Amino acid sequence: MTPMTTTVETGKSAVSHSSPGAAAPGPRRTGRLRRGSLPYLLLLPALALELLVHLVPMVIGITMSFKELTQFYLRDWGAAPWSGIGNYRVSVDFDAPVGRALLHSFLVTCGFTVLSVGLCWLIGTAAAICMQDAFRGRGLLRALFLVPYALPVYAAVITWVFMFQHDNGLVNHVLHDQLHLTGKPSFWLIGDNSFVALLVVSVWKGWPFAFLIVMAGLQTIPRELYEAAALDGAGVWQQIRRITLPSLRSVNQVLVLVLFLWTFNDFNTPYVMFGKAAPEAADLISVHIYQASFVTWNFGTGSAMSVLLLLFLLVVTGVYLALTSRGRRAADA
Repeated sequence: MTPMTTTVETGKSAVSHSSPGAAAPGPRRTGRLRRGSLPYLLLLPALALELLVHLVPMVIGITMSFKELTQFYLRDWGAAPWSGIGNYRVSVDFDAPVGRALLHSFLVTCGFTVLSVGLCWLIGTAAAICMQDAFRGRGLLRALFLVPYALPVYAAVITWVFMFQHDNGLVNHVLHDQLHLTGKPSFWLIGDNSFVALLVVSVWKGWPFAFLIVMAGLQTIPRELYEAAALDGAGVWQQIRRITLPSLRSVNQVLVLVLFLWTFNDFNTPYVMFGKAAPEAADLISVHIYQASFVTWNFGTGSAMSVLLLLFLLVVTGVYLALTSRGRRAADA
């Protein structure tokens, strides 16, 4: 009886001693919280730099938009008189020269963006679908397709400027001298043709990005779907319409948004092609705001135009994301 009693008492003692340890999830929970906060701690330096690079200039720009900041206050822009919403009134007064010019630039940019994004998506998607099946030389063609995206913007655009020259440019040589499609050499960098030239360069350097993103999205579509569709008698166009495009819906939603933001804000391409004074037909809003700020030295009005552009892009992006998310929920339902 004595050993049994001792064993029972020992068991009771072990139970009684282990009961305080049952309340030990506290340290475990603390360790879990520490592990959960680790990603945020790792992202903190990047977030601080992001705020420093983007948020601080944004706040300064918004502050400048409420001041009459001209070349007379460059040394101490904080001393510029406060104008309230006067710069915004000037920018949206479409009966005055400043507002009318801004409206024209905005409409040109909208048309340019729609055409550029649409053509980039169309060419990139077509090229990615054609490169989906394996064939001899596919790797080489993929590398060649990505060359415009890999080239530095300035080098590529300057090359196009030489090609668009009136007297000795390659474009006029091919269209006029070789193919005889035009009655006389065209001026591509001035006049109405400048819009076409700008669009060609934008599409040329933008469609490889669409090609790359769509090609990556195509890798996630199971080949069994195409094989089953082919057995059911579906042709190539039916497979693209019923399988490829629906499967790429989420990829295309992000791709179109990124292309829209990049194209609408593009400054390098028109500035390298036309310099400070872009032709009226190719007066994109990014260059127009640059002219309003750094050519006329009216930084207050230029800042107001920049804020209006920011608000427009935020509204369009919000509406686009709301519509696409609603469509995605409806498709999933």
